[in-house]
Amino acid sequence: MPDLWTDRFLARLIGTDSGCWQWTGHIAANGYGQFWLDGRTQYAHRVAYTAVRGLIPAELELDHLCRNRACANPDHLEAVPHRTNVLRGVGFCAHKARQTHCIHGHAFTTANTYRDPANGTRKCRTCRAAARARSRHRRRGVHRAAA
Repeated sequence: MPDLWTDRFLARLIGTDSGCWQWTGHIAANGYGQFWLDGRTQYAHRVAYTAVRGLIPAELELDHLCRNRACANPDHLEAVPHRTNVLRGVGFCAHKARQTHCIHGHAFTTANTYRDPANGTRKCRTCRAAARARSRHRRRGVHRAAA
């Protein structure tokens, strides 16, 4: 009898109260379930999504709406652009993108915000103006020796 990958795959899933299909097979260091299929290791959530929903468009990636990386339930996955996936997360970039005020309490408004051309991060114009004023004040206090 031929080895049906679906039988092997389904044997490694357990349903949870939250609706997740918890992967009980190998879990990679990054928290995603892995499954051997077609001669290579593949992510379990991608295998499940492809089997139920079809191919994942090349420009999109899967976002775990349940925030459980070991979940393989296609209903908990959404194909989205990389930026959307990152901004929905809880990492550093997502945290910074959700900030509404600078560390000194000034609102990030259109008028008070500029993008640093070096790295694209948001900067507060009010804080930048204050820093430049402090710098000018320090420079005025320094006397240069005559050449």
